[in-house]
Amino acid sequence: MGDPEAAPLPRLTVALTFDHDSLSDGIRRGDSLVKLSHAEFGHRVGVPRILELLAREGIPASWFVPGATLDLYPEDAEAILAAGHELASHGWYHEDFAELSPDEQRGILDRSVAAVRRITGAAPRGFRAPYWALGSETLGLVEDAGYDYDSSLQADDYRVYRVRRGDRHSMTEGSTFGPEGRLLEVPGYWAMDDWPYFEPGDAGRDGLSAPSRVLEIWTAELRYAYAHAPGGLVTITMHPECIGRGHRMAMLEQLIAEAKSLEGVAFDRLDRYLDRWSAIA
Repeated sequence: MGDPEAAPLPRLTVALTFDHDSLSDGIRRGDSLVKLSHAEFGHRVGVPRILELLAREGIPASWFVPGATLDLYPEDAEAILAAGHELASHGWYHEDFAELSPDEQRGILDRSVAAVRRITGAAPRGFRAPYWALGSETLGLVEDAGYDYDSSLQADDYRVYRVRRGDRHSMTEGSTFGPEGRLLEVPGYWAMDDWPYFEPGDAGRDGLSAPSRVLEIWTAELRYAYAHAPGGLVTITMHPECIGRGHRMAMLEQLIAEAKSLEGVAFDRLDRYLDRWSAIA
């Protein structure tokens, strides 16, 4: 039972979240110099621009950072923390967890906890799987590693829920659903992620959407949640090397202004929203 004296949730909470991948993925894949330079833009340009916007607007955010990025650019982590944002985990070299053994996954999770603890003095509370890719055992390992929440699934849109452990699905034996565990889920969705809209494919084309299209979609989600999901959470996933381009930052500024025009909308870090949610759940 929740605390009857706990403060109610805002009418709607918007969580701006940033996956600061930087060079991590490219190092693992052995990317070309051009692709690595695109990734480096996130560190050189995207992160400072985003932090300046968040400071100007008074918005706390959650940052999911691979361990390799923490090692490469410790000054970014220091700036994120100094600005009052949450630092959460996102793999080490942006690995696809669905391709790793349980022991490999466990090692990355534990190493990531230790890396964040060295920087902040506390274990990270949140995990987001790179590519939103999970093995059948991944989230059990995430829970066992001590994380409080995950942000990789899509079974809801504006409501937090608890992750089940032990689901089994078979065409011959049917489906069984395991019990809910301790781990909370902050659901995401591809349409609420900047990357599918803005980043080109391997041929260097396609995907370069006009920001006006993305603003239309994200604003519609915002207004629908405001009308139909009181107390809910709209989570937006962005990447500094992607959203950090000028015309996209201008779009993000417009989205923030739209949210602030709605009475009762608040911006918050995921960990703080979940603390408030847990107090009344």
